[in-house]
Amino acid sequence: MTKLEKHSNSSLQSAICAALIMAIGMGFGRFAFTAVYPHMIEEGILSLHSASVAASANYAGYLFGALFAIKIQSQHSYFSCVLATVGTAFCLILLAYVDVNSIIIFIRALAGVFSALAMISASLWLLEQQKQAHQAPILYAGVGLGIALSAELLTFGSQLGWQSKSLWLLLGLSSFVLGFAALVGLSRAQPRQVVELHLSHTNTKLPKAVALILIYALAGFGYIITATYLPLLVKQALPNIDAAHIWAIFGLGAIPSCFFWHYLHHRLGTRVALSSNLGLQAVGVVLPIMLPTALGYLLSALLVGGTFMGTVTIAMPVAQRIARQSKNNLIAIMTVVYGLGQIIGPITANALFTIYHTLNSSLITAATALLIATLISLKSVK
Repeated sequence: MTKLEKHSNSSLQSAICAALIMAIGMGFGRFAFTAVYPHMIEEGILSLHSASVAASANYAGYLFGALFAIKIQSQHSYFSCVLATVGTAFCLILLAYVDVNSIIIFIRALAGVFSALAMISASLWLLEQQKQAHQAPILYAGVGLGIALSAELLTFGSQLGWQSKSLWLLLGLSSFVLGFAALVGLSRAQPRQVVELHLSHTNTKLPKAVALILIYALAGFGYIITATYLPLLVKQALPNIDAAHIWAIFGLGAIPSCFFWHYLHHRLGTRVALSSNLGLQAVGVVLPIMLPTALGYLLSALLVGGTFMGTVTIAMPVAQRIARQSKNNLIAIMTVVYGLGQIIGPITANALFTIYHTLNSSLITAATALLIATLISLKSVK
């Protein structure tokens, strides 16, 4: 094997290990709740209100974790990856032994902290310490992998007749196994001094940091209502369909999308890629209103799942490049505003539901936010 081949294999292994950190912290620790809480409501462990509070607590924890992570330097990213992974697994296991609402809400808040830590630490480790910005699609595909894998594990457990506590235990133990493999892989990697192949200068210019931050905040608000309520919407509208399968499609759509949007970004530049991504995402958000059938929900899961991590795949490497010029942790700052958007989203949805007794108005509001972000992205790069 040549030196170049060894380097290529090592680079791929590093990216896969970082993606597993993302899968655990985000896919398992964060988004699995979307598929489990309908079971918890059916079992009487949570009410719809307390489930919404737990979701909001998770988003608040995500925001707090992002604020905490602003000071993390790339040379410390491995240790924060360990903390995020172990913390996430423990939170999942704890949910298997708790049925007090206030404690569940606290655990979900804590899990949000670890999710933000996983997002930022894995990004810093791979993009900055390992100098592998070209592996961003693999890294962020880890979120979709985690969503899809956790959803299918939940479907497996449900088919065996397991209740929510057993499902949480299954997710927690699986996280420990995957996390151990990932952390061993990260520990064996060495910091690299590789010159990255950046996007063609003829196709892209860096947007202003303020515009990118605003776009990212609106994106966080725009996708979160679908990401929070999609299984519940499916369960109510189409009771004969297993909502976990639709949620798995959401995650599966995110995996190849990272590579597609990375390619489009490379070929067409930030403005075209980001505006196309956000516009398509807006269509996916309102599809359940336009087409309230199994096909409509399926296409919504594919479109939103196939774009929301694409937004991250486009924006985070750009943020990293801006940060190198401004010498700040823009990745963490953007994670903070994304978290703010995700907190405001469910609060807005609850307020609108109280007035209109339907989530349709919330989906329209979310799509509007994404369209505004689309317009800003068209103006942010000349």
